Amino acid sequence: MNLRPRLSPEQLRSHRWFGPNDLRSFGHRSRARQMGLGPEDWEGKPVIAILNTWSEINPCHLHFKVLAENVKKGVLQAGGMPLEIPVLSLSENFMKPTTMLYRNLLAMETEEVLRCHPVDGAVLLGACDKTTPALIMGGLSARLPFIFVPGGPMLRGNWRGQVLGSGYDAWRFWAEKRAGNLTEEAWCEVEEGIARSHGHCMTMGTASTMTAIAETLGLTLPGASSIPASDASHWRMAAQSGRQIVENVWTDLNPARFLDAASFDNAIVADMAIGGSTNALIHLVAMAGRAGLKLPLERFDALSRTTPRLANLRPAGEFLMEDFYFAGGLRALLAQVVDLLDGDAMTVTGRTLRENLEISPALPETEKSDATGRLAEIHNPEVIRLRGNPCAEEGGTAILRGNLCPNGAVIKHSAMEPQFLQHRGPALVFEDYADLAARIDDPELPATAESVIVLQNAGPVGAPGMPEWGMLPIPQKLLAAGVRDMLRISDARMSGTSYGACVLHIAPEAAVGGPLALVRDGDIIVLDVPARTLTLELPDAELANRRANWKARDPHARRGFLSLFLNEVTQADEGCDFRFLHHTGELMTEPAIH
Repeated sequence: MNLRPRLSPEQLRSHRWFGPNDLRSFGHRSRARQMGLGPEDWEGKPVIAILNTWSEINPCHLHFKVLAENVKKGVLQAGGMPLEIPVLSLSENFMKPTTMLYRNLLAMETEEVLRCHPVDGAVLLGACDKTTPALIMGGLSARLPFIFVPGGPMLRGNWRGQVLGSGYDAWRFWAEKRAGNLTEEAWCEVEEGIARSHGHCMTMGTASTMTAIAETLGLTLPGASSIPASDASHWRMAAQSGRQIVENVWTDLNPARFLDAASFDNAIVADMAIGGSTNALIHLVAMAGRAGLKLPLERFDALSRTTPRLANLRPAGEFLMEDFYFAGGLRALLAQVVDLLDGDAMTVTGRTLRENLEISPALPETEKSDATGRLAEIHNPEVIRLRGNPCAEEGGTAILRGNLCPNGAVIKHSAMEPQFLQHRGPALVFEDYADLAARIDDPELPATAESVIVLQNAGPVGAPGMPEWGMLPIPQKLLAAGVRDMLRISDARMSGTSYGACVLHIAPEAAVGGPLALVRDGDIIVLDVPARTLTLELPDAELANRRANWKARDPHARRGFLSLFLNEVTQADEGCDFRFLHHTGELMTEPAIH
């Protein structure tokens, strides 16, 4: 471990609030006493904010009250002062049209909550999809030491002896129900058995992907992202995180300063090796932007081509996150691709990424002074494949370019039927999701298995918020005929638990005049995943003519947060962050205390 100079108590940021002998600090101390605190709580101690995203309508975070108490215990054990502060809870299941509409709002709140309060460091509690990138984006912009504590996946589901996975099996059984192959009774039983505990989705969806990325970036304790939410080791990890953040404040170990391009390359390698969610691309671009780094989409494609997929997890594989944890978890998987990683990247433990792969998290802190030189091991090679026996020779995500997506699009080709890797077919266009919902099951719909279903106006501005509509439904008449996959394209996102031949994140989106807005029924669309192209077979003159006649829709709102979102959100290839929140190179302005 690198030895760093330590701050004095007078150098703590919170000392500006509590230390001076003036009227304003008198007010701070007297009001702290009003809460039952005294000088023994704050004098000479780091003040640690615990940002809690718990709410009664967020099942992924239902256990966060207890999680926060364990973090507090660790902070107190290390001689700090914990302060729990609630922030926006992004309930993936219940917030409409999408939590993506509010990711940047939580990022703003995180930054400003840390900026305005007398805190020296923070522990960020998150789990479900958008919460992880939002908290990290805000934490990086606030530029204070922080540690991310992932909430953990739920237990595996069960129905009549079959193991159920979040999202993945919901889509699968819903398709069978629409095809007439599943009874209402069976469908209700699946509903009852698919979500059996608190925690986020236990497939390798967006939540599991983003917490794994947070760990690879060095923002969590080693092994933290793999622990199931209901496992007792989860509480111990939370307490250890509380102890670690106190140490990091004293040594000023700050992610905003140690994250670099190599850190984000590591995160992309991890994403490809686990077969992660396509949503990771948008979130990683936004997170890198908050660290002052430009992350082009081509970097994802380049690393995907050289990184084997080792995690045999749904939706691209067989197993679930509980199996992944007992097979060795993320540490064991990263150890298999250590040659593709920058092992010298710094982490919140004060050790490098490689050192974290060599030291068991189970060891007491007093015995972690030296790396063993032995990397984390796989305990079940069916769940986490050995390097010589990968699930696939390359990562499961491809970046597409072409006249239909000049600024890029993405496809998760590891989770689709291989006959669609190269496909040419006529477009069947829906101008928005309401149009899709109204017509997709019409028996007279002119759809065949060769058709390319096109959804417009589902992007950041068009939907708004870029919901997870991208796994477009297959027409009911085709389901009844046995079709289970077909090429579908949109400017929407797709749940990380989803699957199928779905081209996503088309940029620019239809609502701002991107080429997707110009597609009409019957136009020929050509997908070539090996060549990384998506093409609309139309002469340039015809495209230009259609563009000249295109008109933008009226905005969804002219006031409130939604108006702010529509005016400031960037496109998918830029991370969908707000323009005014982009990193400018300026340090955080400390609030004046008068």
